[in-house]
Amino acid sequence: MLFLGFSAGLPFLLVFSTLNARLADVGVETATIGFFSWLGITYSIKVFWAPVVDRLKLPLLDRLFGKRRSWILLAQAGIATGLYLMARVDPLVAPETLALFGLLVAFSSATQDVAIDAYRIEIAQERLQAALAATYIFGYRLALLVAGAGALYIAEYWSWQVSYQVMAALVGVGTVTVLVVREPAVNHFAAAQDIAHRVEEEAAMRGHLPPGLARLAGWFYAAVAGPFLDFFRRYRELALVILVLVAVYRISDIAMGVMANPFYLNFMGFSKTQVADVTKVFGFFMTIVGSMVGGVLVVRYGVRRILLAGAIMTAATNLLFVVLAQQPPDIAALAVVVSADNLSGGIANVALIAWLSSMTSASFTATQYALFSSLMTLPGKFLGGFSGIVVANFGYAEFFLIAGLMGVPAILLVLFMMRHGARLDALAPVKEQEDALVK
Repeated sequence: MLFLGFSAGLPFLLVFSTLNARLADVGVETATIGFFSWLGITYSIKVFWAPVVDRLKLPLLDRLFGKRRSWILLAQAGIATGLYLMARVDPLVAPETLALFGLLVAFSSATQDVAIDAYRIEIAQERLQAALAATYIFGYRLALLVAGAGALYIAEYWSWQVSYQVMAALVGVGTVTVLVVREPAVNHFAAAQDIAHRVEEEAAMRGHLPPGLARLAGWFYAAVAGPFLDFFRRYRELALVILVLVAVYRISDIAMGVMANPFYLNFMGFSKTQVADVTKVFGFFMTIVGSMVGGVLVVRYGVRRILLAGAIMTAATNLLFVVLAQQPPDIAALAVVVSADNLSGGIANVALIAWLSSMTSASFTATQYALFSSLMTLPGKFLGGFSGIVVANFGYAEFFLIAGLMGVPAILLVLFMMRHGARLDALAPVKEQEDALVK
């Protein structure tokens, strides 16, 4: 999980904040930089092709590596290709072409996330998911350090082209990992296949459909309709509240993050090296501390209490940027704010991943978790696209204030979930997953 987390985290900043820093460094307009953040929406709509990843066997690759590993390998090939092509494009001359290659990276990376998330959930029981999540986040954050600080260092001393070429080569870390690890023991495909066969038989007998259409109906139910119907039937009246909470939990953090690097570089006037030292290297260690603390706290106090603490801390620490934007540039103040921001983010992410993992059914692991993780980032990514306009018209302090207040709905919804904790525990598919792991 450490190295798979690295593989998942490597592409993210290269189409997000590192790309924003690259665009700002070469003189692209702030409003245009904001719109480039919409590349990240790809991560938020992966639920639409997650059923294909969950159910489709890739020719040849599936026989050689298995379902999860074959999809991860295919996605990694797309990531490496896209990063290499991004390295060869001048953002000022051909921004549209850069966006298209960035889209290839984001689409492939989101696909890899679907397969890795399913792999993580299927290799261990629910009680171990917080530990797996903490390890995964450690690898993910290590990759963010490389793709953030590392990319900035290389760009400072060589060029952005060399930086992105090096990042493309580092995709090989994940590829080697996939070649070494084994497929999960859970036969998720067989469980979903049984459901497909039952639907196929009912469609043929009751609906009098020809065999071809009956098989199509069975596949569609198991791949597309089944994961969503299973979730809504299981959680009933709480299902929509759960989805809304997932959608708003990280909205404050994600929306603020779009303008972070332009704020450091253009507004505060820090150099790329200073930004890399404080926000990437120092911030990395603070995030790891937050992840470790979050993992321990989840085991000690339960996931929902730490969800609440994470939501409060994320909103509160984002407000520190309001103060920072009204002060003269001070590297020590930047370090304090970044420390608080990354510490709270690490705690919140571990709690959120562990909570979402506990709610997925063994029969529909990839699709249901993709639904959660898509909703987790979609609102923040969409609103983040307008962040450049808000900054241009009002200023950074006002923008960070708005971003911080966006965290209030998440706090209220977690409090609501805590009131219904016993019912959520009774409806969760934990026993089903443990039985499947034993088998």
